[in-house]
Amino acid sequence: MNTKQELRRAFKARGAALTSEYRAAADRAIFDAVLLSEVWRKARSVFLYVSMWAEPDTRALIGAALEAGKSVYVPLCCPERVMKAVRIQSLDELRPGMRGIPEPPADGEAAEPGTLELALVPCVTAAKDGARLGHGAGYYDRFLRLHACKTMCLCYGEMLADALPMDGHDVWMDSVVTESGIMVRLPGS
Repeated sequence: MNTKQELRRAFKARGAALTSEYRAAADRAIFDAVLLSEVWRKARSVFLYVSMWAEPDTRALIGAALEAGKSVYVPLCCPERVMKAVRIQSLDELRPGMRGIPEPPADGEAAEPGTLELALVPCVTAAKDGARLGHGAGYYDRFLRLHACKTMCLCYGEMLADALPMDGHDVWMDSVVTESGIMVRLPGS
């Protein structure tokens, strides 16, 4: 099983089997690990996905970032598989968008390339070396190449892969955060 499509199927099935108790405990531990990280503490502008499916919950992180006075941006999916980072002041601004995923208002303030300091990125699965497998549409890879910033991929430990295939257009994560802590990819690896 080495194609990305096969891996997505297998890990989505694994994610569907995670218990709510496991997810709640892991969400708390991931939240704590992110908030204690130096890159989070230093970042003034952060981009956070709004969690869906079997992804680690980001709503508490979004709330913590807003409370800390950070500039908080969340994804807005646009035509042509383009994603924008739109600033929000409250979770109440989010409305169901593409595929039912909560999104910010389309007319909100979008981040310019080079202005984001940290992006928290979702995955279907990730590996300890910073490899990430998303849902397959390429939104995050295109976005992250344009917005060169530090990246943290949030992944349940039960969803970690030993290794993942990476293509030339795939963006490696600076770190992967699970309930066990932060795994940092070494420069040049």
